[in-house]
Order: sequence, then C-alpha cells, then structure tokens
Amino acid sequence: MQKAAAAATGIAPQVVLGSGSRYRRELLARLLPAFEVVVPQVDETPMPGEAAPALALRLARLKAAAVASAWPGAVVIGSDQVAECAGRILGKPGTAAAAVEQLGHCTGQPLVLHTAVAVQGPDRRIMEHLDQTMLRFRKLGRDEIQRYVDRDSPLDCAGAFRFESLGVALFSEVATRDPAAIQGLPLLWLAEALRALGVRII
Repeated sequence: MQKAAAAATGIAPQVVLGSGSRYRRELLARLLPAFEVVVPQVDETPMPGEAAPALALRLARLKAAAVASAWPGAVVIGSDQVAECAGRILGKPGTAAAAVEQLGHCTGQPLVLHTAVAVQGPDRRIMEHLDQTMLRFRKLGRDEIQRYVDRDSPLDCAGAFRFESLGVALFSEVATRDPAAIQGLPLLWLAEALRALGVRII
C-alpha cells in the first residue's frame, strides 16, 4: 500500500534511524545518501529469563516505536545487537578491564551475534528480522587479549571486539548470511524492507 502510494506521488518517505550507534550510521549511509538520526530512550535491561534472540528483537521493536511516535509519515529503523557466548549475554564492556574479562570468558568458544532490526512504516506496519552470526574465538592468551584491547579499544562493542578492525584476528571461523550484520545492521534484509516501503535504494 505505502509503496504504491509513494510511487503514485513520486515522493519517497523520509527515513529515520533510531540508534545512537555510529557503526549503524556508517552502515546505513552505504544505502542512503540522507537520513535523520534520533537516539531513542529505551531501557535495555534484559527481562528475567529472557533469551538473547528475544531480547534483541524486543529492543529493536521498542527503539523503532519510540522514535516513530514523534516522526509520523517516516520510515523508522530500530536495531539492536546481543552477543552471547558460553551461556552468557555480553553487553558493551565500557572499560578496558571489562573487555579483557569478556574476551577471557570467550577464548576458544563460539560466540553468536543476534542482530535484530525492526522497520516501522508510515502506516505503522512493522517489518522485523533477526540475523544470527557465529564467530569462533581462537585460543587467546591473557597477554594477547590485553594487547588487543589496548590497540583496538573495543569498549563500545557488544562482545568486546571490532570485527572490521583488528578484531578479525581474534577468530578462526565465521558463519554469516550478511557480513554487515556483524557491525550491527543487516543490510541485505534492510535494503529489501526499505524498497518495500517505497524508499529508493538505487
């Protein structure tokens, strides 16, 4: 419906990214030359017993809905990423000590990145997607972990690594449907969702 309306008027809907992540801004800029950025005010605390995939999807929905209420007529993108390793949900470490601890917990283990995106159109219809990427850590020594954290400073990254930077050297194996999802936004799915809502990509 919205796509047909946009085509009929020749006016593409405005796109708003509901995220404070600079990584998501950089990724979305690969698809769109212009969009608005609004940081949603959402409590990201997991609910008791909440599984990592459910947490990622819930937060993506909440972020999209929080921004959409103030941007009627826009296409709003909400996204969240949850890292899970050895039975534990890993948040953004925030400090170098916490980053070293997280990587020590994960050494030699598979880590799963649950990357969720929710797109709310002008008609309030929500499209959502969950991407799951598996990355297997090499066996990492304490000194190697410390040197990595000192060099790459991954303090604002879920799982305490920057895959697009030196963090790629931490892993022995990666299985993903969408490499962009590792950085926080599944672009393959998102491009199709935006087109379905009348946003011109190419």
